[in-house]
Amino acid sequence: MNGNVTHALGLHMHQPPGNLRLLIETNEWEAQQIIRCYERAARYAHQLKDVAFYHVGFSGVLLEQFLDPRMVDLYRRFVDIPAMLESYRTAQNIELIGMGYYHPIFPLIPQEDWDEQLASGRQLLKEVFCRAPRGFWPPEMAFCMEMIPALVRAGYEYVVVDGVHVRAKGGGKTDIYQPYCATYGGKSITVIPRDRDISNAQESGLDPSWFANEIRHKVANSPHPQAPRLITTWSDGENGGWFRQMAEEAGFFGHFFTPYMNQVRSGQSATRTVLLSDYLQSHSATEEASVQTGAWNIGSACGVDFRQWAGSESQRQALKKIVEVSSRYWKVKHSENRLPSEAENALKQARHWILEGETSCFLFWGDAWVPKLYERTREAEKLLALVENHIAGVRS
Repeated sequence: MNGNVTHALGLHMHQPPGNLRLLIETNEWEAQQIIRCYERAARYAHQLKDVAFYHVGFSGVLLEQFLDPRMVDLYRRFVDIPAMLESYRTAQNIELIGMGYYHPIFPLIPQEDWDEQLASGRQLLKEVFCRAPRGFWPPEMAFCMEMIPALVRAGYEYVVVDGVHVRAKGGGKTDIYQPYCATYGGKSITVIPRDRDISNAQESGLDPSWFANEIRHKVANSPHPQAPRLITTWSDGENGGWFRQMAEEAGFFGHFFTPYMNQVRSGQSATRTVLLSDYLQSHSATEEASVQTGAWNIGSACGVDFRQWAGSESQRQALKKIVEVSSRYWKVKHSENRLPSEAENALKQARHWILEGETSCFLFWGDAWVPKLYERTREAEKLLALVENHIAGVRS
């Protein structure tokens, strides 16, 4: 087997607005399972710091809940949240990955809202962990080429995308085990293709032997089996019984990751883990690719469209409402009227509700959660009406 095989492993962490409080008030056992997932990822990084290098991404709205003193008190009997955040801050073998603040499906929300979702998410990550992320993980892996200029403006150098959507330019065979360069609107970014098959196993259950055999097979059958191979796997880090397993020896970190790292340490593993920022310093993208618009696979949805978030009439109508209210905000925002402090504050509050309303979870859970989106848009509409009435009064 090619001796130059590296593994970029990523874990995605997110909870919708207010969900940590809802969980601990309605299902304390599930709340404990989830909060321990966040603590566990940092703890194992320190325990295995000589060989384990991996990536963790947090949505801004999850970090916001971690910083809430009420959540710190409610979860204290399970996890010391401030100590947990400090553990991430000092784990130099964890590369922190950015995403949109409220975890939106970027291709489905107004482009005018992209910059703020990106900038605020990246800024909070920097404030909490004292380092700015260089890489971006699109929520639900929902990506389109039009996002590239916005990602570059936000300061991102690379983006992880689902490998099934990557298309090498020039007619060559797509190789998902190498980085590519993607360009749109005169701006370029490095694209890291994710291996969907192994990522599915990462989320549901695997062991080091299966992983080694799968890598061996995939490398041997890749377009360039003797070239440096970058195997990228990414999954949720707190969903499913595999990650939530309270008996750690039976879960992801105990059953798979620690034995895997022990094999790396002893030289028995043909792969080693790597941080993408480090890897790209010596293996920059030399080939161009485009990325088809799409997301990752969820249940029966293969990700080539957005049916999980926009497949029903209620979901489509909710998205129309977001577009409508966002457009209304921008119309007021771009007016030449100078607003008094009261109206300016109302406009800022409306903006908050609009961006929070773009949280993907309100669409993902369909009719059960779509009302949560409308709760946000109704609040935004009330506040925008106050500002519009002020502007109308000034003009009259």
